[in-house]
Amino acid sequence: MKNPLLRPWLTEKSTGLTEKKGQYVFIVKPDADKTDIKIAVEKKFGVEVKSVRTVNCLGKSRSQNTRKGLITGKKSDWKKAIITLKKDQSIDYYSGSAQKSEG
Repeated sequence: MKNPLLRPWLTEKSTGLTEKKGQYVFIVKPDADKTDIKIAVEKKFGVEVKSVRTVNCLGKSRSQNTRKGLITGKKSDWKKAIITLKKDQSIDYYSGSAQKSEG
């Protein structure tokens, strides 16, 4: 697989995970496995990954009432990966690089 990482998932909850536990959340391709995700994060950001947890999220059903009647549809399913890094390491999403804490 080329690169399973699609984008970082920046929410209030994921930012809290980053600050408290050093965990980072990414949206990944649905067919990606944990090994592919680990290798991609280590290669892109130059960090050591301690663990990877994945969650398959189902797309929501949507309906819209129009003149022609009720139109129903579904948003795409997606996958989220929660990455835990080894101690004293962090990822800067905006520059695409990693930093080691000193102290």
